[in-house]
Amino acid sequence: MVLDSHTHAWGPASRDHPWVNGPLLDRIDAFDVHTVYTADRLLADMDRAGVDEAVVVGYPICEWTDNHYTRRVAAEYDRLYGIVMVDPFADDAADHLRECMAVDGVVGVRLGAACPYDRMWETFDPGVTWLRDAIEETAFWEAAVETDAAVQILCDHSQLDQALELVETYPELTYLFDHFAHAGPDTPTDEGTFARFADLASYDGVAVKVSEVAHLSERGFPYADVHDHVRWFVETFGPERVIWGSDYPNVSDVTDYAASRNWLRQVDGLSARDREWLTGRSFREHVGLD
Repeated sequence: MVLDSHTHAWGPASRDHPWVNGPLLDRIDAFDVHTVYTADRLLADMDRAGVDEAVVVGYPICEWTDNHYTRRVAAEYDRLYGIVMVDPFADDAADHLRECMAVDGVVGVRLGAACPYDRMWETFDPGVTWLRDAIEETAFWEAAVETDAAVQILCDHSQLDQALELVETYPELTYLFDHFAHAGPDTPTDEGTFARFADLASYDGVAVKVSEVAHLSERGFPYADVHDHVRWFVETFGPERVIWGSDYPNVSDVTDYAASRNWLRQVDGLSARDREWLTGRSFREHVGLD
């Protein structure tokens, strides 16, 4: 069973759900997929790539807390799960999260800690610190614990100290860290900011995702310049808490789904068991799907 832990899909614009994220719309023009990349199109690409199930991570092409399409996909498609987006500072944050988590197939919430709060999902700034402030939004975190919501975090490796404070405050939650924390091939694993992952690894509820590799690598397939980081994650967290994701179709500007699926087979030092964990079993067990 191959499960892609990080995909995106979105529906057409409408009066009730207009496309408002201009920077994202500019990016989509470069994608090698249909401008409206629906769940049906995603499933067709999954079938061609040999992927059985996938997680559809909320795509902020509409207002970023508008989760209508992600919720619909999670409820209607047996092969797809959903990760929603909720503003932890909003007055209704706890109720919004409970409402989303009540939908069959929705398994968690994503926080864009690498984004400026006032330009959420429009751009990245590793200097922002609002994740630390969000730790004080206790009603939101209590709702996350109550609903068993996985907390998926996109942050830069320079922000891992903030993430560690969050995990230390709410260690009972399940966490997923996206995209190598934006660490490039030259980022050292055993010193500096990236090494904070070793501290996070001491918490059983923390897992990391080797995802969006085609954008992080400075080489083409099979992205050999990031393989050392993959091996370090497996050694540090164990294969049970390292999770593969494609980030398709976000990476379709530089690669196809097949390459996003198959590069992991080329990482030396991984056993067949390791690859079984990374390509499905680790996500399912970490978020409690089994």
